Amino acid sequence: MELLDSNVDLEELQKLQGHADRVWGLAWNPAPHNCGGASAMLASCSGDKTLRIWQMGPTHRFDCSTILEDTHTRTVRSCAWSPCGKFLATASFDSTTAIWKYVGGDFECVATLEGHENEVKSVTWSSSGTFLATCSRDKTVWIWEVQPGDEYDCVAVLQGHSQDVKMVQWHPLVDVLVSVSYDNSIKVWAEDGDSDDWHCVQTLNEGSSGHASTVWSVAFNSSGDRMVTSSDDLTLKIWDTSSAISQTDTEGFASWRHLCTLSGYHGRTIFSAHWSSEGIIASGAGDDALCLFVEEKGNSIEEPSYRLLLKKEKAHDMDINSVRWNPKDQRILASASDDGTIKIWEVREIS
Repeated sequence: MELLDSNVDLEELQKLQGHADRVWGLAWNPAPHNCGGASAMLASCSGDKTLRIWQMGPTHRFDCSTILEDTHTRTVRSCAWSPCGKFLATASFDSTTAIWKYVGGDFECVATLEGHENEVKSVTWSSSGTFLATCSRDKTVWIWEVQPGDEYDCVAVLQGHSQDVKMVQWHPLVDVLVSVSYDNSIKVWAEDGDSDDWHCVQTLNEGSSGHASTVWSVAFNSSGDRMVTSSDDLTLKIWDTSSAISQTDTEGFASWRHLCTLSGYHGRTIFSAHWSSEGIIASGAGDDALCLFVEEKGNSIEEPSYRLLLKKEKAHDMDINSVRWNPKDQRILASASDDGTIKIWEVREIS
C-alpha cells in the first residue's frame, strides 16, 4: 500500500451541519445498497435527542435524508448498523436502545430494548448479525440475541466492571466481545460452548500494560489480529488479538497481549480511535485534533511499532467524540464533535 510510504494530507471535503447539540457518535452503513441504493450512508447521533442519516449524492456531497426523532427522550450517545445494513440501533441516556428498520423507503422503530438502570453508552452488532451488545453507566454489559420477527432476547447480563462502561465492540470475525470502562480496564467476554453462558475470559488493566485512566474506545483492524484502545491517560495502546481467530473453545482462552503504546501525540483525552482496512489508525481527542498512525515497516522480527502519519490541529472547534473510516471508501474519514458538526475528510497523497 503505497500511501503508507508517502507524504499525506487530510483534506476537509465537507462540513455537515444540522444537529442542535454536540454530536456523539457516527456509523457508516456497511451495505448502503440495502437502504435505498445510496453509494454511501452515514448515521450520526446527538445530544439533541435525534439521529440523522446522511446520504452521498451523485456530486459526492452528503445531504441529510432523514431525521429520526421523537423516540428517545434524552441524548442519543451511540449508533450502529447491522451487518446487512437494514437495521440501525441507537443507544440513549434515557436507558433504552431503539432498533430501526429500513422499510419501504423509511426507517421505522421496530423494537425498544429496556433493562439498563440508567444511561446506555454504546451499542454494537456482532459480525454474524446474531447478537447485539449494549453497555451502561450502571456498570453492566447486556448481550441480546436477535430473534425472528424483530424480537430481541437478553441472553446475558455481564457484571465485571466496577464503574461506568464506556464502549462495547465485537471482534470482526468471531463472537467475542470487548468492553472498556471508567474503571481503567478492558474486558474480553466469550460464550462457554457447553453451557451457553457468557463470562469474562480476560481483563487487561494497568498490571497487564493497560491504561492508567478511563478507557474510552476500542476498535479492531479488519483482519481481527490487532486491537487499539484509547484513554484519558492520553495514550493509544495496540494489542495482539490474533489468538481469538484460531480459538475454538473458551476453556483455554489464549491471552491477548500488549504490543505497544502511542503517547505524546494528543494533549487531552483521546475519545475515539478507529482502524481503516488499509491499516491506518485515526484518533480524535479533547484537544480538537485528529491523528493518523501507520505501522512502521521495519525489522519483522522485532515487536511492531507505529508512527505518526499526520496530525491535523484544530480539526474541529471543540472536543472530537468519534472518528470513523468509511468501509466502502477507505480514504474517507468522518469525525464528530462537541461543536455540533460532522466533517468528512479525505486522505490525499502529496506529490
